[in-house]
Amino acid sequence: MAVTVMGLGNILSQDDGLGPFVIQTLLAGWEFDESVQVLDLGTPGLQLSPYLEGQDSLIVVDTVRSDGEPGELRLYDREQLLKHPPAQRTSPHDPGLKETLLALELHDLSPTHVLVVGVIPAETGYEPRLTDSVRRAVPGAVEAVLAELERLGVPARPRAEPAEPDIWWEREPSD
Repeated sequence: MAVTVMGLGNILSQDDGLGPFVIQTLLAGWEFDESVQVLDLGTPGLQLSPYLEGQDSLIVVDTVRSDGEPGELRLYDREQLLKHPPAQRTSPHDPGLKETLLALELHDLSPTHVLVVGVIPAETGYEPRLTDSVRRAVPGAVEAVLAELERLGVPARPRAEPAEPDIWWEREPSD
């Protein structure tokens, strides 16, 4: 089984950096089966196809527009995600996940299983730091990814010596 775990988002836009933050947390604390690729894709726009093509399962971590309070976790499966047509893209950095899945489906190359692990953002201004409400949601997002990998039969293993996640974009510049 080929599984991709991918984080989407702009690390320079506050809570939009959730996906990369969660990916760095996962890589620092867990080891993954060779059939699992764990990727921070940033803001790929419509360039997702090469990462999804031929994958059996996909787990996406990103912020989501949804009713609720900032920091609330939302899980969407493939059917829920594709239930409505894609919304109009407002920037070239919009992930284009629905469009990519639908295009790959036409060629029978789309992942069969999809889970979006989403968190409602508080702020997406220009600052390279998560807000407190979204930062508190990171452990829940990590657990959701780990639970899905377990469900798929490719569980992650805790590292014998976990490292600190490399959240380099939040570091203060040194003189």
